[in-house]
Amino acid sequence: MAQGKQTPRQKMINLMYLVFIAMLAMQIDQEIIRSYDDTNNTLTSTRKLVEEKNDKIFEKTLEAKQVNTPETYTKPLEDYRGLKAQTNDLVSFIEGLKTNLKKEAEFVEGIDVGDNFAALNNTEPSSKMFFTNADENAPSKNALDLKAKIENLKGYINKTFGNNSDMKPVVDRANAMLLTEFKKGQTIKNKNWLQYKFYGQPLIAALSNLEVIQSEARNLQSDALMTMLQEKVDADIKFDAYTAIVSAPTTVIQGEAAQAKVAIGNYSSNVPGLSMPGLTVTNGQGVRGLDTGSTGDKSFSGKISFTDVNGKVIELPYSHTYKVIAGAQELKAQKGAIVTADKMNVLYRGLPNPISGSILGADMSGISLSASGASVSGSGGKWTVTPGGGTTVNLTISGRDPKGGVISQSFPFRIKNVPPPVGQVQGKSVVSMPASSIPNQRVTADMPDFDFPVSFTVNSFMFKVPGKAAMLVNGNSLSNVASLTKNLRNGDIAYIFNIQATASGLGGQALKQIPPVVINVQ
Repeated sequence: MAQGKQTPRQKMINLMYLVFIAMLAMQIDQEIIRSYDDTNNTLTSTRKLVEEKNDKIFEKTLEAKQVNTPETYTKPLEDYRGLKAQTNDLVSFIEGLKTNLKKEAEFVEGIDVGDNFAALNNTEPSSKMFFTNADENAPSKNALDLKAKIENLKGYINKTFGNNSDMKPVVDRANAMLLTEFKKGQTIKNKNWLQYKFYGQPLIAALSNLEVIQSEARNLQSDALMTMLQEKVDADIKFDAYTAIVSAPTTVIQGEAAQAKVAIGNYSSNVPGLSMPGLTVTNGQGVRGLDTGSTGDKSFSGKISFTDVNGKVIELPYSHTYKVIAGAQELKAQKGAIVTADKMNVLYRGLPNPISGSILGADMSGISLSASGASVSGSGGKWTVTPGGGTTVNLTISGRDPKGGVISQSFPFRIKNVPPPVGQVQGKSVVSMPASSIPNQRVTADMPDFDFPVSFTVNSFMFKVPGKAAMLVNGNSLSNVASLTKNLRNGDIAYIFNIQATASGLGGQALKQIPPVVINVQ
């Protein structure tokens, strides 16, 4: 601003300049809050996915192992259930805090971030919830309970797994990430841990800080569970549950040789006292030829026995049924068609999906494939199908049987959009590392579990650290953000958002918005 006596016109220009700066700052704040909200939603979705895998897959596997081998897995299962209870207590308590914070800020679920801007930018709910009368030197009961529950979970992990060398990575991670105070005598911006995380923080920042604690607790629970499942893999196999396994075709051609094999579940080539009457035993497997002299339903059965580790003779009955059908000359006159999708029963919109098809007994060079609403190319049982709009497409395969009859049959396939790519650093969307390592990283994009050969080139992105404006970075290297990361401390969070990339292998399709990457500073 000019100093000294100013004309009315100059005063008006100065006032308009201040208004312009204020409006620009408001817009920048709104974009930062939108990015915070996107990141918070990504963290929440990832945590819920971890919860689902823990409960529906890995815990069920540990319970099944405990049933089969109680002497090995009873203690790990008990320890895990205690860990789960402690983790659930912390996560549920934080979920209640988040609900109350949103209510106090008058946050409305399901509407755009712009409409929730005032609520997400509101600093009062966090200060009141975690500090008595909003006094930053007077932690509230909610704050003390939160710290106590974090310490309880960390204490349980140290007490339960501290002497287990296989669990050392879990214990070390808990001690590093489940913090309620900074290192002794250390502060950040003259604030202790509780003040730094929650005093004067906008609602969205407080929610994100709480979500990080929830996510870390669930990840520790998952890491412990995976280690429990892995630590006994190399143990000696003990036969304490058995079944007979019959390996034989269910349909054979008249007059052609066929075999059946019988073995014990948890296959072993050297089973004490193994006996398989009526079978030729080689390397622990019994082999017999099947009766194919006439057409129709056939069956065979028997009993195998062996001596277990306790000297007890175990007998296991088995049986198998199969069908003998007519030979090759008769088979040629039968009608039928088969079509399969090389990339499962789904076709991806806008991509050339490989399709294989055949007609029983027909000349492969004469069959064709058609599809309404999709382009088809290829021949001889191998095609590529590129679907357009809609959610399903019927593929019709046509040809002639050995007697000249026309065969035509349709097969429905689902059409799915190409999944959106995700942003990654070190192959992860949420990653932890020291601040000094950040400039050495590169930002990538990927479509996990996508079967088609697709590659991405990251062209630019935005990089944001607490207390500083976001930086636009061209290319995929983080080397240019060193100036923003040198003052980061343990517990800070950096964000990579607005990732712009181009794809090779998607047929020119436009990419959906790539979710941000979260870097937890260790």
